[in-house]
Amino acid sequence: MLLNFNAFQIGWFACVLGGAHGWPWLGVAVTALVIAGHLYRAARPGPELALILVSGLLGLAADSLLTGLGLLRFPSGQWHPLLAPYWMAAMWMLFATTFNVTLRWLQPRWKLAVLLGLIAGPLAYAGGAQLGGVTFSEPSWVALLAVAGVWALALPLLLVIASRWTGPAETVPTSAEPGRSATADRSA
Repeated sequence: MLLNFNAFQIGWFACVLGGAHGWPWLGVAVTALVIAGHLYRAARPGPELALILVSGLLGLAADSLLTGLGLLRFPSGQWHPLLAPYWMAAMWMLFATTFNVTLRWLQPRWKLAVLLGLIAGPLAYAGGAQLGGVTFSEPSWVALLAVAGVWALALPLLLVIASRWTGPAETVPTSAEPGRSATADRSA
């Protein structure tokens, strides 16, 4: 779990700082490495990859809505002014690697996930703004309120998808069968 948390943090900073300093592919490259490592350790890499891709698409759509409404502005990495940058989609994909590992405890607690989305979503974007990765329209509280709404819906939705599609993702490989855990085939 600590590896998963630390890998997410490294990827998050790479995405934000890369986007802030005109190197948007830096975050995408780091995210690709983190996802590859995550899928290598996954008990069921196919469904886990599907979850990661769905999260990226949902995040791109959500952040593009906020960008298109003029609430968020990004310094680099946009293919079109109305779309969120590709490094933001990568960050949503990176976040999905935590759903069945670091955030697994949150899956059955959807009300807490809503509350966490309301609070942590805007805090993460505010942190990204402090690092230069995003700016908000004025007054900034309107943009942060919109971010809170998006995350209050997205986090519980993605956690429900994670629990239904994949279950626990990270495993500890055994020497008997590489890429499999001792508990991968056990029934709950």
